[in-house]
Amino acid sequence: MKTEQNPQGVILVTGATGYIGGRLVPALLRAGYRVRVLVRDRQRLQGRPWLSQVEVIEGDILRPETLPAALEGVTVAYYLVHSMTANPDFDQRDLQAAQNFAAAARQASVERIIYLGGLGDPTTNLSKHLRSRQQTGETIRQSGIAVTEFRAAIVVGSGSISFEMIRYLTERIPVMICPRWVYQRVQPIAISDVIAYLIAALQTPQSANRIIEIGGADVLTYGEMMLGYAAARGLKRWLLPVPLLTPRLSSYWVHLVTPIPASLARPLIDGLRNEVIVRQPLAKQLFPSIQPLDYQGALALALAELDAQRIETSWSDALSTTQGDVIPVLLTTQEGMILERRQEIVAAPPAQTFRTFTRLGGETGWLYLNILWQARGAIDRLIGGVGLRRGRRDPQSVRIGDAIDFWRVEAVEENRRLLLRAEMKLPGKAWLQFEALPYGEGQTRLVQTAFFAPKGLSGLTYWYLLYPIHSLIFSGLIRKLKALATLRSLLPIPNSSAPEVDS
Repeated sequence: MKTEQNPQGVILVTGATGYIGGRLVPALLRAGYRVRVLVRDRQRLQGRPWLSQVEVIEGDILRPETLPAALEGVTVAYYLVHSMTANPDFDQRDLQAAQNFAAAARQASVERIIYLGGLGDPTTNLSKHLRSRQQTGETIRQSGIAVTEFRAAIVVGSGSISFEMIRYLTERIPVMICPRWVYQRVQPIAISDVIAYLIAALQTPQSANRIIEIGGADVLTYGEMMLGYAAARGLKRWLLPVPLLTPRLSSYWVHLVTPIPASLARPLIDGLRNEVIVRQPLAKQLFPSIQPLDYQGALALALAELDAQRIETSWSDALSTTQGDVIPVLLTTQEGMILERRQEIVAAPPAQTFRTFTRLGGETGWLYLNILWQARGAIDRLIGGVGLRRGRRDPQSVRIGDAIDFWRVEAVEENRRLLLRAEMKLPGKAWLQFEALPYGEGQTRLVQTAFFAPKGLSGLTYWYLLYPIHSLIFSGLIRKLKALATLRSLLPIPNSSAPEVDS
């Protein structure tokens, strides 16, 4: 088997559009491995910074005929595919997928499969989803290929579905109604530690043909995890035990309070009725250099990612549409933030579109309903904020750290992206991002995204009360940007001389 010192063998990652896979791929690349990814639609990888460094094969594990091309020349394959739905036949689909993949891997002479499954004592009455995760591992082992099966419980990281359920419940509800499953013991693990174990297995031959339970340094209840989150965020929260709240009713409650639909919350909650803790110390013996973080350490890293707006992947990534359509408006929530994303196809090249949105603010203004932007700036000044008086350093160029009215430039990618962080007074944190993505010959897909991380109920109230106004402003802004970029691309005069488009 090829090693990190001789990384000529191909490493295949399935589930690269998912939460774990999307973080594993760049980590493997940093370690020097040659990586191939198997996806159903390569369009779902657009925007990933590592895309140009990997080989992409389109295929579907439920369509065996698509697998040989993906597995050709592969030495080690990561199997990170599983269902997270309430469909009654999900377990049969998972087993069929595992059988297809294992058979194709054996035919391709793959040396090892590394699989991430679910923690839980198999001798107990495991939930259907946890049982399915472990049966999937057994199905892969039946192929005769050497298998390293890791088993983990709740993964703590920005964007993790389990962590986001904790985040939203704690942020939004001062007094939390807690059924029995909230007091079940779990052993959460930081996403960074999960990735470390997955990669360390490549360099540890003794991990082949082993089931390895992994967890963080703490054993807690789900309730203690919520209270720990509240403490880290400076929120006061109380737990109110109730005896009669079934997993089904709990999933409906989660559906109402968080962005996680009941169909996904139900299997999560079903799994939480089982105690999921590490029972065997094999991970410490095989990987002594990995010292798992405790819950507070994992939580601090997750919140730091949110604060810095550095979320690599989210639980919703794997649930995105594969249609490849440009959705004009999308209002959603993920990674603890509310997102409003708008898109337009612009008849101008990306460089021209980029120059249009990087000139916003200052004397140029905000193109649409400037009077409302000015009113917001005046209100901000009245309550002690920066307002709009700062203008901008240069009317045409931007660089990281520049002030643009009540925004601060946090990121600039030439001819591609501009990220602004709000510095006005808000009950939360906000960003506004513009992206100019190539779209056919001489065209651009202009993506405008407003991010808002509300702080408690006051933040949520602020967002939803003002959303009609925000929707009006942001829809007008992207239309004006489209019109102005298109006009500038047609005019045979310097860009700076093109007339501004305003309402």
